[in-house]
Amino acid sequence: MANNNQIIGLDIGGTKCAVILANQTGSIISSTRIPTTTYPHTIESLFSEVEKFKPSCDTLFGVSCGDPQDSRRGIILSPPNLPGWDNVPITAMLEKRFGGKAYLMNDANAGALAEWRFGAGRGAESMVFITCGTGFGAGLILDNRLYEGATGAAGEIGHVRLEPDGPVGYGKAGSVEGFCSGGGIALLAQKIIRAEGLTSAFGGKPVDQITARDAGIAADAGDPLAIRIFSESGRYLGRALAVLVDILNPQRIILGSVFVRCRKHLEPSMHEALRKEGLAHAVNACRIVPAELGESIGDIAAVTVALYRAGKLS
Repeated sequence: MANNNQIIGLDIGGTKCAVILANQTGSIISSTRIPTTTYPHTIESLFSEVEKFKPSCDTLFGVSCGDPQDSRRGIILSPPNLPGWDNVPITAMLEKRFGGKAYLMNDANAGALAEWRFGAGRGAESMVFITCGTGFGAGLILDNRLYEGATGAAGEIGHVRLEPDGPVGYGKAGSVEGFCSGGGIALLAQKIIRAEGLTSAFGGKPVDQITARDAGIAADAGDPLAIRIFSESGRYLGRALAVLVDILNPQRIILGSVFVRCRKHLEPSMHEALRKEGLAHAVNACRIVPAELGESIGDIAAVTVALYRAGKLS
């Protein structure tokens, strides 16, 4: 039966996607995950799942996807982790096939909205949400609204260069993403291990195959080399946070993904660097906290896109 009050979210990622059904308050009713394969197969699988919810002309769609994109026109523009998704007019496709109204937003901004209203950002007037998974980006809530910038790309702190050289992230050596994302931590680990003259580490794994997860498991087991790797990444993370604190003076910075899982290994050096680099009064006014929504953040973020764009997020 068609539900005239339904919201349908699509969370589109490089390894998996989800289709989410929610009500007008944002409460999740159902969520279905599908693997991301080729573009034609994945888009048809997504639309087949949407069809099961029998959308109507009153349905709101929220789509969360990585950059680059033209969120105002609803077009996905060849994200690096989505081969074949070239100039995909996702919102127009949804509206033409199912009716209703569809909105697109990048995953960092969508995550910021979700944590602001339903997670660790509740009650904050100004906050920064940082997603530090495969990539590294930020969503900005300033004066009780999402700040997107001229092209929707505000908050791309991952592209900022911290060193003249270093691990490559966001197409730039020595960038925040290169030192602090999951992919960057893997590259940083490989670099440090090679500098030690080792050809393998963490149970004999070849250096070029070591991942951030491998380093995290080793650090949890007390491996001194792994702990040093995270301490180095945490130092750069603190420097990046100091830039955000000095420029934006937020009440809260919410860190997701890798930070949530590896907090105890990143936090000491992160706070040390933040205190050293940031303006003291701004640092003292800002709480650095882990994201609360966990593995459900993608679902909630996609739904929140629709709520926010339709003016229903209170």
